[in-house]
Amino acid sequence: MTSLTKEQVLHIAKLARLTLTSDEVTNMTKELSSILGYVEVLNEVNTSNVEPTAQVTGLKNALREDTVHASEATPDSLLAASPLPIVEHQIQAPHAHG
Repeated sequence: MTSLTKEQVLHIAKLARLTLTSDEVTNMTKELSSILGYVEVLNEVNTSNVEPTAQVTGLKNALREDTVHASEATPDSLLAASPLPIVEHQIQAPHAHG
């Protein structure tokens, strides 16, 4: 069974930009090693007669066609809907102070 070292777990944590406590490193060493052991078991399964598949539910794409509809709105009517003042054909937004 594959077993990770604490140094390897720390390296993985660094790559993932995680800061782990000493207890978390100990727990992650056990948990990640357990996951790798499970993957080793799965690698032993004979899949030579299994057809590759992306999903097994039989669902098709449920999205509608993307159709573009012409809008009757004009730039002036859209600007008129703004509660903010219009200056030089643009909506004047308040300044952000920070």
